[in-house]
Amino acid sequence: MMAAEAGAARNTLLAYEADLRGASELLESGLAGAGSDDLQRLAEAWMPLRPATVARKAAALRRFYAFLHDEGMRQDDPSAALPRPTGRRPLPKILDHQAIDALFAELERRRGEGGALALRLTALVELLYGSGLRATELVSLPRHALQPGRPFLILRGKGAKERLVPISDRAQAAVAAWAEHVPRDSLWLFPSGKKHLSRMRLYQLVRELAAGAGIPPERISPHVLRHAFATHLLEGGADLRALQLLLGHADIATTQIYTHVDSRRLVDLVNSRHPLADVPVARREQGSGGSPV
Repeated sequence: MMAAEAGAARNTLLAYEADLRGASELLESGLAGAGSDDLQRLAEAWMPLRPATVARKAAALRRFYAFLHDEGMRQDDPSAALPRPTGRRPLPKILDHQAIDALFAELERRRGEGGALALRLTALVELLYGSGLRATELVSLPRHALQPGRPFLILRGKGAKERLVPISDRAQAAVAAWAEHVPRDSLWLFPSGKKHLSRMRLYQLVRELAAGAGIPPERISPHVLRHAFATHLLEGGADLRALQLLLGHADIATTQIYTHVDSRRLVDLVNSRHPLADVPVARREQGSGGSPV
């Protein structure tokens, strides 16, 4: 059902499978017939876990029991007994413009040394930061996903939803330079052996590039470059709805996390640049001509 009806991505299916198998093991293979007391035992076993992890596991089980109930395999739905942890969504990690400049300077240096791998890395980073692609979307691009003279590509992302992604002139040029080195019989734009480049290898390449640029590798990942794409567009005045479409978010609430990032930047700006930012409070009161009310 998750694959055929919900159109869930492969990684989502694997995550659901892992959560359901883990819960089944805790209940000694009694997951399908579990009652409220059993699910409360599950909740107790999950107590040491992070709230976000518990929320994900509980969501998988709620989907499972709703499916059993809808298909007539159970007359009841015990999922009300599952925990619903609350917590603020963490702000995404981002890179400032200075770090991005350092990253692209390192790319330029590597291209100057020559070699196809430098061209491939440039194409990968240009698409990550220039178009906000997810790692899986990027590494699995078909060989002819980008057509000459067409400044966009059509992606099938999470939930099998299609979206149109604009491609910058820089990214098009970088991909064209790399494409000359891609075997003609390759199905993928970024091949690796018989398959395409893996997400893990992409992660490693981005971190190696960061280290060469003097950026702590733990600060960066392919997803951090996607966050930087979104944040910097918003700083430049992009509309939130447009950003939602570009990122492929089903719910604009997911996109709104970037407004918090931008708000934090504005607060930091006031605290660091306002004329009174470095003036002690006592001096401000003296300059006001009277005592505070």
